[in-house]
Amino acid sequence: MQQILDEQAALYWQNPGELVMADVNESVNVRAESNEESERVGKLYKDCGAYIIEYTDSWTKVQSGDVCGWVKNDYLLFGDDAKALYDDVVTLRATVTGQTLRVRETPSVDAPCLGMVADGDVFEALYEEDGWVAIDFEGADGFISGEYVSTEYFIDYGETMAAIEAREKAEKEAAEKAAAKAAAAKAAAAAKEAGRHQQYGAYAAEAADVTLLGALIQCEAGNQSYEGQVAVGAVVMNRVRSAAYPSTIYGVIYASGQFTPAGSGKVDRTIAAGVKPQCLQAAQAALDGYSNVGSATHFRRSGNHDGIVIGAHVFW
Repeated sequence: MQQILDEQAALYWQNPGELVMADVNESVNVRAESNEESERVGKLYKDCGAYIIEYTDSWTKVQSGDVCGWVKNDYLLFGDDAKALYDDVVTLRATVTGQTLRVRETPSVDAPCLGMVADGDVFEALYEEDGWVAIDFEGADGFISGEYVSTEYFIDYGETMAAIEAREKAEKEAAEKAAAKAAAAKAAAAAKEAGRHQQYGAYAAEAADVTLLGALIQCEAGNQSYEGQVAVGAVVMNRVRSAAYPSTIYGVIYASGQFTPAGSGKVDRTIAAGVKPQCLQAAQAALDGYSNVGSATHFRRSGNHDGIVIGAHVFW
């Protein structure tokens, strides 16, 4: 009897509610039934998490965000392997619940103020100390009162086919509008400045692209060096050039679960308030095709991942 109990305990990772992680380079299909001919109901992407509903030897039914369906076991990590990947990719997010809060240099009401945050703003939380929450504020450590903040651990979840289709449609429409506007601007410039030599970079950008990328750079690395700001812009452009990501700057920045300031609305507010000139300069350098981080497509706070360290960030 004890042997049976021990064997059952050893197979805990098959139980409903246990964590699984996607074991893919890009994505894996989630299907309505446990066979490869079944309808696709969604996708799990690299580093996405899910929870077991039903386990079989070949397929597992999972819930990942709004996606519920079957995934082939060959493309999932279970048990200790799933937990190890979860620990590597999970982030602690802090959501502001007070109307307006001051961000302090140290955990004290007497410390200098780095800036202000608003109700609903979301940040990567670094740790908690004496009733304060340390956050990544424009690339620097900042502290906000824990009394007006809620924290939760976050990993990416899957996407339903309906959500994918809606996102791809919006990206296509945005790309078509951008292309038409760029073509019109180019024609107007050519007519107005006939004969004038122009040198284009690797990406034919509009002012809106420069502003959007500059705003993201300011949100992610506003307090970093110019080199660190260019590196953030280069990560975005490396994703634009990669087949694994959307092919537009807008699509990359606003992709689900990728850049916290974009999802929380902070990027839009930064654009409305005006982007810092140095951040716009860094954006233009990245749009011109310059990268000081090679082909890196990710970055996070330095100290917990191998890669190219520039200031407070590591790029890989």
